[in-house]
Amino acid sequence: MPEPIEVRKVPIHSVADASELQKLLDDGVMAADRVIAIIGKTEGNGGVNDYTRIIADRAFREVLVANGAPQEQVQQVPIVWSGGTDGVISPHATIFATVPAEQAEASDDLRLSVGFAMSDHILPEEIGYVAMVDKVAAAVTVAMERAGITDPQHVHYVQTKTPLLTIHTIRDAKSRGHRVWTEHTHESMDLSNGCTALGIAQALGEATDITDADVMHNRSKYSRVASCSSGVELDQAQVVVVGNAPGVGGRYRIGHSVMSDALDADGIWAAIRDAGLDLPERPHWSDLDGRLVNVFLKCETATDGTVHGRRNAMLDDSDVHWHRQIKSAVGGVTAAVTGDPAVFVSVSAAHQGPDGGGPVAAIVDVGQGEPTGYRWRPQA
Repeated sequence: MPEPIEVRKVPIHSVADASELQKLLDDGVMAADRVIAIIGKTEGNGGVNDYTRIIADRAFREVLVANGAPQEQVQQVPIVWSGGTDGVISPHATIFATVPAEQAEASDDLRLSVGFAMSDHILPEEIGYVAMVDKVAAAVTVAMERAGITDPQHVHYVQTKTPLLTIHTIRDAKSRGHRVWTEHTHESMDLSNGCTALGIAQALGEATDITDADVMHNRSKYSRVASCSSGVELDQAQVVVVGNAPGVGGRYRIGHSVMSDALDADGIWAAIRDAGLDLPERPHWSDLDGRLVNVFLKCETATDGTVHGRRNAMLDDSDVHWHRQIKSAVGGVTAAVTGDPAVFVSVSAAHQGPDGGGPVAAIVDVGQGEPTGYRWRPQA
């Protein structure tokens, strides 16, 4: 049986800041050697050359090592950074750690469980093809097993980080006599994310008979729980499976839904309800009252260039890439729902939810006593 999970969201005060993680360790909320995953937003450009992800990664790993976690263990902790806090999105990190069973609330009900795995090495010439799909799917299966989840219906969120193509890796593939799917490095971010999402969909039975031709073209094949990011900092797929398992205990539950488009606030509320919160028919962020830990979303500009029947110019804008525009728009919608700008909104959602929309996962605190989520009270 996996151990119970403690999960907290903390702000990041500057690019290299991990002081709020240190506070959690100092206060005994979690132990450094029990941290199993970190998922966060950094304030860079979200592109191929967004090195704020590497800076944040180093800062958080250094805190874990300084507080007694073995270096070798810390190097294996999956830390997934999504770059770009456009608009009102606030830099933050969501930290997952195990706690001893005797220190957690006992429950036979479904409670939060987390498993992680690393895929086999992904070659640059495999990005965008079934070879990558299969490697990701195999890692998802391992992560599910580690989380103690046997029913794919109990998986509500799969966060990944995978390699994209760079000039260096493209040159490497060519030197070995191979071609790559694209030589446009920024395009390869969408490609890597979409291919990874199909691997998740395959592992969970959401899509079958995936072919090379499906990747980035057959948008009817997608995952409702995938959240895929890519970057220059690794050459494997980091896979974090988050779901619910019976009998594991703890305070937290996770649920999911999808946004049908960029303005679908109801899709966010549906994920929060699915996680287990009882809400009014027409809820307001004040109804959350500290029970929401965080929401995790993927977003994408609709391929027809419209929202609610109205044309927008995001896909034609040569000044500001649509990645940044849709992230800012959906970040605003999400913050309006939650009352908290520290929300995980990541762009490039190919094969992650329906075209123009994206998956939403929500973690809530259903435990006894004072809730652990964020509360904001307007100044009088």
